[in-house]
Amino acid sequence: MLDKSFPKPTTPHQGLPNQRWEIYPQQPEFAQNLAMMTNVSPIISQLLINRGITTPEAAQGFLNPESLILPSPLEEFPDLAMSVELLQQAIASQAKIAICGDYDADGMTSTALLLRSLRSLGAQVDYAIPSRMHDGYGINKRIVEEFHSEGVELILTVDNGISAYEPIARARELGLNVIVTDHHDIPPKLPPANAILNPKLIAESSPYRGVAGVGVAYILAVSLAQQLGEIKGLVQPMLALFTLGTIADLAPLTGVNRRWVKRGLKHLPKSNLPGIKALIQVAGLQVREEGAGSREQGAGGNSASVSSAKSLKPEDIGFRLGPRINAIGRIGDPQTVIELLTTDDMAIALDRAMQCELTNTSRQQMCEEIEQEAIAYVEAEFVSELPKDRVLVVIKPNWHHGVIGIVASRLVERYGLPVFIGTYEDEGHIRGSARGIPEFNVFEALQ
Repeated sequence: MLDKSFPKPTTPHQGLPNQRWEIYPQQPEFAQNLAMMTNVSPIISQLLINRGITTPEAAQGFLNPESLILPSPLEEFPDLAMSVELLQQAIASQAKIAICGDYDADGMTSTALLLRSLRSLGAQVDYAIPSRMHDGYGINKRIVEEFHSEGVELILTVDNGISAYEPIARARELGLNVIVTDHHDIPPKLPPANAILNPKLIAESSPYRGVAGVGVAYILAVSLAQQLGEIKGLVQPMLALFTLGTIADLAPLTGVNRRWVKRGLKHLPKSNLPGIKALIQVAGLQVREEGAGSREQGAGGNSASVSSAKSLKPEDIGFRLGPRINAIGRIGDPQTVIELLTTDDMAIALDRAMQCELTNTSRQQMCEEIEQEAIAYVEAEFVSELPKDRVLVVIKPNWHHGVIGIVASRLVERYGLPVFIGTYEDEGHIRGSARGIPEFNVFEALQ
């Protein structure tokens, strides 16, 4: 674990916080006993203990996620049955459904997952993603009003909405039904939606607790398909998008995330989705040979054997595929990614994947330039004050606010302090991003 305390600097001329690594306390006897009970080496059992996994049952679930006995999501999410019913009614009556997504990888994969699945189930569905440049995060009243004017009867938010009280209240005033699917922290006042699906609202012990926005979307889509008796052929495409979004969003690889991501990594190289094939191709990924098969299973449903010869690794998504998608959301048009992940035309998929590639290259250059400017500014102006002030605020003109969050994370890593970084939007406003450290919760501070 990384100690983020601030002892007296060992390099006074720099005046930087002294970050240091500390070895997790060893428990050789405990590790030996756990190793014997789980049939692993003492080194592996100590690593499990370091991660808070201290019982044979927990170790077995971590090492072999297929051994987990999953409760039905319908038992875990109180509003899931209502959500499925609302969507089933909308499909039956051909009512217009509109998805409001987010512009990060989690939000865009969630949007694509629900678009593909709902369309395949016969829904009349479209989507909107707020502009990072003009709207900011999440559903807003303008989008609600536009949906209403277009005849939409059901709004489905993905990876956002839990804090959007006023826009959702407006939608309800206009007679629209609203399903919120989100995974972000719960605000003091929940929005007045017809149904809310959020793992933060269920028991902390639930295996579904750690799912990202795309995980909630996956659970909803699979549950709906099962209810309609149309699950055949849907799981693998959805599992590919689930895996992509879950890893790109840095969701914890525990519980169902670990189980489904492990399957998804084996399915991705042989995915039938043109967008996935194109992304893998432009990223230059070489998939690895795997001898074992895998299991395909829905959310709490039955399983069937699936053979697999190759597999990707989590870092392939985290460092190769995910950034190419995220770059579009940061400095491009999210429609590019939605088209990439929903098209069945390989030529279109390759074109959109190349747009992702070029945009990511621009994003990398932009990040590097801003980071170097920020470091030069900090070390010229503030470096001697950092151990005393314990927070870093950097504001400069002409920075792209779509990438400054990445730079904020790099500054946290460099200086060990909470970082607020911003750029001037106009004469009266600054738009920025913030990143905290374990001892300083930015969200709570802003609340």
